[in-house]
Amino acid sequence: MKTLSAMFGVVVLSGGAVLAAEADRFVQRLLLPGGATIVVAEGDLEPRSIGSYSVRLYSGVNVQFPADDFLAGVIQARDGSVEKVVLADVDGNGREEVVVVVRCVGTGGYLSAYAFAVDQKRLVLQATVADLPRDADPVSALKKTTRKKR
Repeated sequence: MKTLSAMFGVVVLSGGAVLAAEADRFVQRLLLPGGATIVVAEGDLEPRSIGSYSVRLYSGVNVQFPADDFLAGVIQARDGSVEKVVLADVDGNGREEVVVVVRCVGTGGYLSAYAFAVDQKRLVLQATVADLPRDADPVSALKKTTRKKR
């Protein structure tokens, strides 16, 4: 009986460790100007240093439950940890894009950034930059890449 109790304790404790590690991953919700909701989250059960992240778009029609009406989503690879998510007009069209900033966990602390446009009920990867210095402004770097495309 003691052996069974000890095994049960190990199972419960190890399950708790998984849940605790899961709580450390990046998850952020943003409200877009038109009322839609964006959720950006690092991949479930992945290490913080590498893996994937998702960008999910919800209509936001129900203010009480802003993640009720899923419209679109994108899963993107990441080399580093998601550091922040901001809204910025990177292509100069007067509408803000969702900008996901990822910091490499290596010694250089390099930055990458990804700009997603919300196009009606779709998410479109608009621009990316990678290997920026640790103190760079990723939004400015994204703006420069979109100006070159025009």
